[in-house]
Amino acid sequence: MGSASKMPRRKWCQRVMGLALSASPLTALASPVSSLFPSAAAANKSKNEESASQQKDHQKEVRQLVVEPQESEEVLSNPGMGWQTFHCFANEDRTLEGLPSSCAYFRFMWKELEPEEGRINYDFMDGLLERAARAGQTLAFRIMNCGTDEAHPSYSPKWLEARGITFFSYHYDKSGPFTTPDLDSPRCLDYHLRLIHLLGERYDGHPLVDHVDIGSVGLWGEWHMAGTSVSMPRPETCQKIIDAHLTAFPKTPKLMLIGGDQVLLPGGQNALQYAVGKGAGWRADCLGDLGGFSPAWNHMRDYYPKAIERGKAQDAWKFAPVAFESCWDMRKWVQEGWDVRYIFDYALDYHASYLNNKSAPLPSGVRTEIERFLRRLGYRLVLRKAQFPEVCSQSLNIHLQFENVGVAPPYRDYFLCLRLQNPSRSVTVPTTVSVKGWLPGPREVSLNLPLPSLPADSYALSLSIISPYDKQPFIQLANKGVDLDLWLKLGTVRIVRE
Repeated sequence: MGSASKMPRRKWCQRVMGLALSASPLTALASPVSSLFPSAAAANKSKNEESASQQKDHQKEVRQLVVEPQESEEVLSNPGMGWQTFHCFANEDRTLEGLPSSCAYFRFMWKELEPEEGRINYDFMDGLLERAARAGQTLAFRIMNCGTDEAHPSYSPKWLEARGITFFSYHYDKSGPFTTPDLDSPRCLDYHLRLIHLLGERYDGHPLVDHVDIGSVGLWGEWHMAGTSVSMPRPETCQKIIDAHLTAFPKTPKLMLIGGDQVLLPGGQNALQYAVGKGAGWRADCLGDLGGFSPAWNHMRDYYPKAIERGKAQDAWKFAPVAFESCWDMRKWVQEGWDVRYIFDYALDYHASYLNNKSAPLPSGVRTEIERFLRRLGYRLVLRKAQFPEVCSQSLNIHLQFENVGVAPPYRDYFLCLRLQNPSRSVTVPTTVSVKGWLPGPREVSLNLPLPSLPADSYALSLSIISPYDKQPFIQLANKGVDLDLWLKLGTVRIVRE
């Protein structure tokens, strides 16, 4: 399951990691589309200049081939979506039991990232990105200033104390004491904003950084201090931390914690509403709670719908990802007798792209439901129909009908690409058509592409969706017949030279 997609993606991640390590900053990975695909830009110009009557005349002259590829039921491992591993990678996580995973999710303590003042532990971050690449995954992360791990009473670096920063002490559920720094202190806030800025300076737009949570505030970066005696930072402080993430990571998808709906900012908006209004998606960390805290209240019925409404986040999924994390993990759901399909469908109804089950063992009897869920989570692009001429000379006029049968769009630019191949030659014809923003439902694409200089002969015509970073196939179409290199053969065209 998913085997056709794993090896090409792992190779791609390793190639991109090599580019990233050789580029400082990542200029090689941030080229404009027109410079990445010059021939495709010319194709777009040609398409715009060709009149509709010319296209119709051309179609009349040449017999048109129509193919309707079959849809696949394979569970795919495409970028920017899917089942996340937690604090480990897919090649290490035995709890996956063969499930595909394209994204590893980590939460970092401030002291891990900046153990010495002003010196970011880039070796630590780069090492994780290298491990992600070897596993064929990308990396998503959140910063935390405090939590409830008794092995780490303080999540923040010790050098803050030497700078005279005040720490507040608290207990949580009979454990502790733990401490959290005073983010309202101007010096402490400056230190933390510098951390966010430096991380963004190095990693924003990195192709192996999948998304960044807007964290930092509250327990585990979840934007609340529930169960403690410590107050949340002032509204002005909270807004500065949100703005720092937005400014530091303009190219990277960002997710606001849903708990931000409880934090009022200076302008009158709550933190969730403010971040979503600036282009962020959202994340909720207790999917599956149907009464684990109280028989009279649960997250899924009593909190999430109201929080999303308060945050005006109903349509955030159309431009940024939605992510869920299991409450406890799936074993608790099964032990309590909660309806697993209902829980999964709840996430799908909110157009989720990710689920993190904390890399916990899967309970027995749920595999079928998980696979059903993963076939709709995020985006899933199916080619329904392709029409193109049997014979062509200077250009290829092709019409493609797709359907996104998932619940969300892709949130990054990946581009349609055609390939002409026979035993003697293989030439790719990239386009500037990106699948970014393709919402669920049908999508039609018509292209008139200048053909490369090829000898008159017959060529297999194939389609793929490529990465802009190295122009190699990266997204697997949900069609039968996709080969191990992620190309889908459409048919055969004959090139003639006039």
